[in-house]
Amino acid sequence: MSLKKALLIIFVILLIDQISKIYIKTHFQLGEGVNVFSWFHIAFIENDGMAWGTKLSDFTTLISDRSAKLILTLFRIVAVTGIAFWLVDVTKKQKSKTLVFAISIIFAGALGNIIDSVFYGFLFSDSVMQVAAFLPENGGYESVFHGNVVDMLYFPIWNGALPEWLPLFGGKQFSFFDPVFNVADVAISTGIGILIVFNKKAFND
Repeated sequence: MSLKKALLIIFVILLIDQISKIYIKTHFQLGEGVNVFSWFHIAFIENDGMAWGTKLSDFTTLISDRSAKLILTLFRIVAVTGIAFWLVDVTKKQKSKTLVFAISIIFAGALGNIIDSVFYGFLFSDSVMQVAAFLPENGGYESVFHGNVVDMLYFPIWNGALPEWLPLFGGKQFSFFDPVFNVADVAISTGIGILIVFNKKAFND
């Protein structure tokens, strides 16, 4: 797969990701949602940390929430830069289409969430108890590099008590699937999944 095709894939994913986030941000208040189906909801939340809302400051008192957010954003930028160099390298060396496609969608997803972290703080007003405005006159809800990632896809597929015969967890309440995520997260997870499941095809040399 050529670099041009890879860039087209990245552009399409980024476009879908950002359109969905901007629409949610400018049409929903934080915590608001819509039940599309019983197993699929639109649920607007914002994530100011890592996966599942985890923060670096959760692990140590030496780092404030703001410092942890800045470190995370800078780490994401370094990581996506490394992925970009990897993508250019594999296309130049004409590696397998599977590998190029996987790296492309991982890069697109990572870049999509970086855009939120870097720019959304000053591009939008706060979403608490109100629908956010784009480029508000009084400034955004945060400074550059301190924005929150917009999540909205929620799939509460099953909720109930586990069978009593299950060891350790029998009889306990369990729900699947709890995390709320976005298109960028789907791209990253899918790309990593492809590299794991189709490892031999991706790295055929």
